[in-house]
Amino acid sequence: MDLNSASTIVLQVLTQATSQDTAVLKPAEEQLKQWETQPGFYSVLLNIFTNHTLDVNVRWLAVLYFKNGIDRYWRRVAPHALSEEEKTTLRAGLITNFNEPVNQIATQISVLIAKVARVDCPRQWPELIPTLLESVKVQDDLRQHRALLTFYHVTKTLASKRLAADRKLFYDLASGIYSFACSLWNHHTDTFLQQVCTGDEAAASNSLERTLLSLKVLRKLTVHGFVEPHWSVEVMLLDFLDQHPFSFTPLIQRSLEFAVSYVFTEAGEGIVFERFIVQCMNLIKMIVKNYAYKPSKNIEDSSPETLEAHKIKTAFFTYPTLMEICRRLVTHYFLLTKEELTMWEEDPEGFTVEESGGDSWKYSLRPCTEVLFIDIFHEYNQTLIPVLLEMVHSLQGSTNMEDTSAILIKDAVYNAVGLAAYELFDSVDFDQWFKNQLLAELQVSHNRYKPIRRRVIWLIGQWISVKFKSDLRPVLYEAICNLLQDQDLVVRIETATTLKLTVDDFEFRTDQFLPYLESMFTLLFQLLQEVTQCDTKMHVLHVLSCVIERVNMQIRPYVGCLVQYLPLLWKQSEEHNMLRCAILTTLIHLVQGLGAESKNLYPFLLPVIQLSTDVSQPPHVYLLEDGLELWLVTLENSPCLTPELLRIFQNMSALLDLSSENLKNFFKIINAYIFLSSSEFLQMYAADLCRSFCELLKDITTEGQVQVLKVVENVLKVNPVLGPQMFQPLLPSIVRGIIDGERYPVVMSTYLGIMGRVLLQNARFFSLLLNQVACELGQELDQILGNIIEMWVDRMDNITQPERRKLSALALLSLLPSLNSVIQDKFCGIINISVEGLHDVMTEDPETGTYKDCMLMSHFEEPKVTEDEEPPTEQDKRKKMLALKDPVHTVSLQQFIYEKLKAQQELLGEQGFQALMETVDTEIVAQLQEFLQGF
Repeated sequence: MDLNSASTIVLQVLTQATSQDTAVLKPAEEQLKQWETQPGFYSVLLNIFTNHTLDVNVRWLAVLYFKNGIDRYWRRVAPHALSEEEKTTLRAGLITNFNEPVNQIATQISVLIAKVARVDCPRQWPELIPTLLESVKVQDDLRQHRALLTFYHVTKTLASKRLAADRKLFYDLASGIYSFACSLWNHHTDTFLQQVCTGDEAAASNSLERTLLSLKVLRKLTVHGFVEPHWSVEVMLLDFLDQHPFSFTPLIQRSLEFAVSYVFTEAGEGIVFERFIVQCMNLIKMIVKNYAYKPSKNIEDSSPETLEAHKIKTAFFTYPTLMEICRRLVTHYFLLTKEELTMWEEDPEGFTVEESGGDSWKYSLRPCTEVLFIDIFHEYNQTLIPVLLEMVHSLQGSTNMEDTSAILIKDAVYNAVGLAAYELFDSVDFDQWFKNQLLAELQVSHNRYKPIRRRVIWLIGQWISVKFKSDLRPVLYEAICNLLQDQDLVVRIETATTLKLTVDDFEFRTDQFLPYLESMFTLLFQLLQEVTQCDTKMHVLHVLSCVIERVNMQIRPYVGCLVQYLPLLWKQSEEHNMLRCAILTTLIHLVQGLGAESKNLYPFLLPVIQLSTDVSQPPHVYLLEDGLELWLVTLENSPCLTPELLRIFQNMSALLDLSSENLKNFFKIINAYIFLSSSEFLQMYAADLCRSFCELLKDITTEGQVQVLKVVENVLKVNPVLGPQMFQPLLPSIVRGIIDGERYPVVMSTYLGIMGRVLLQNARFFSLLLNQVACELGQELDQILGNIIEMWVDRMDNITQPERRKLSALALLSLLPSLNSVIQDKFCGIINISVEGLHDVMTEDPETGTYKDCMLMSHFEEPKVTEDEEPPTEQDKRKKMLALKDPVHTVSLQQFIYEKLKAQQELLGEQGFQALMETVDTEIVAQLQEFLQGF
């Protein structure tokens, strides 16, 4: 099909894909998805979005599909990668004309050119930068702007690359075009100023946009394009403080004077605006906190540049300056504004979410002021602690309800005491303050006092892990119960947050909390139902999860309401994947708390696990990690295998193909199924698992290899008769690995563990396996056996687990009695390993002076669990029951050695046996005789 006819068909489908009618839209989207990997599709898209006569929506869609295609198929190693011929044509087409009339489409084209540049520039696309430099010089306004826009996006993208080779390329690019970028910025700035003077507003607006774009280009080149910018004469000051602190040293004094005078004195009143204040505060913060400006404890170890910068800082931050900054921050910037108070009333949930963490301090005023306060207080705490304590002392006693400004000042000061909690550790007796003042303030129920109720409960949350006596906790729990019933929603949400911090604290004691558990849980559940916004529901769910996690089984009587509500919340949150993640976390803790009773949740629980771990469902991108953890704890706590639980394992095959960072969890889940019901599980899935494992072992890390082998080892432990047959395809390579002397000790140890299981518990299969390997290698069976025993003896030290060491001794001893010359030839080695095993497992009874095997287990006992310990899961009990059938825990090594030697003696006769024993070192024989006393 030629390009024109293909364009007509694609154009028609793109038009349908812009339809509002889903019956038209869905088939069109499906068709476009199929074309994504077809040769020539992106050439057609380029034709469409560069044709300015077509509908804007269609062109917009064509650009988006092209941009997504670059992400998926542009790299040479990508599946269905574009051909080099098509890419050459596309690169040329993208920079033929910079004349896109629609701003939004022009931006998208610039971004997609930058994406291609990230992969191909400069090696595969050397003409890009020269073409852009020529195009930004043209007189045509539109072409010049579009070229400049593209120039900016390309520079921004190339500057973001971090590999050493890429940095070098960008340094070379920057040094080559820096002069041009400076002159470009100068030109547009001069043009703008001239147009402002002549009053030509439209032209000035256009020039201002070009000035801004060229400045952005210059910024990227300046900050990221030089190793040491202060060596370059042309470099302008933009982001040096962050990237190149010593280049900034000459400007520390002036920058601090400028920022502090505008933000913390009358000089800025009436003229500063929020974004300006934020930038000034960030500038101060970065100077205060910059580690390059902090001398070492041993001054001689500090560089002259560091000492110079520190000297300038010290000279500037005098006591009066610091005191004024601290007072202004607290009594001016910390005050709740009218806008915030209005938001509190009109959108309480929005108000509680507003004060978010992360990088919000870079852009938002309140977080910015708080972070600056924390950093200055930390750096100059000796100076500022008395200043803050004086503010606190001036606020003792009750506050007049009618005096709103006094209430807001108290709120601000308490905020400061919370933020500086760690610095104030030695200066504030928080327990006394809590008992004598704060507790009483929490009990003031007047509506106007709610800022203080909210702030005090927040303040306690900040101090709980710093300094708060354990015996005061019940009083705090009482207060929290009351505040969870407060008339104000913001206070209730803040109280829930403090409850989480209290419960999550190292000194939390369940016995103190249990009397309040029922009412707390009921009130939290009411709050969860009451709040409407996704973020708030997530937050309250996290608090509930934390409570469930800490009290564990004690939660069982109270979870009925939550269990009924979660399916409804899950359904309502279909569009909110982060809320669904919070639900998954809650379910994880619920299942752990309910133990075997969690089986009652299966009608809801299992479909949730199914959806979260199904890689063909889009939500798995968000839900997979938590979904896997939920799947695992569900299996660990399951009393028995249900058909539905078994069916979910169908998801595993596709997950194993991902071979992602979750691989360890995949293996834990597989092991959990094996322990839960090996026969049903293996009958249905062993063949698929074996195929997946064979594929995985071809290309996996050593750690991953061990995880796969441990699964096989568990299969053999649980099912020694059928297990070897089911995983037969994997076993010959393990035999070969042992014979070849696998170099990784941890892998060799696992190989020997697997071979020990087969030899000890399924001798017939062991013979068949040796036969198979002997045929494959063209060797005699006895030769293979001899090599295995020799390597086993030689590499016994690779095995560190006592269970595997005992297993090795039992397995090799199981070859006796024997007339086989190879086994007799290796007899000495077998006895050596057996004595080593005895040293590992035998303990002396001090009363009788006799030895006994410490690994023997006779019956199942429910372990006594202390308050600090987790109760055993159903899987723990299963493992214990399994151990009761395991030869390692049921066969006495001492008895086994005795019986095997006795049988060998009877087979060979006394003389033949003595000749065999003489091959063993006399010291080893003496140790053996000591262990076998009494037999």
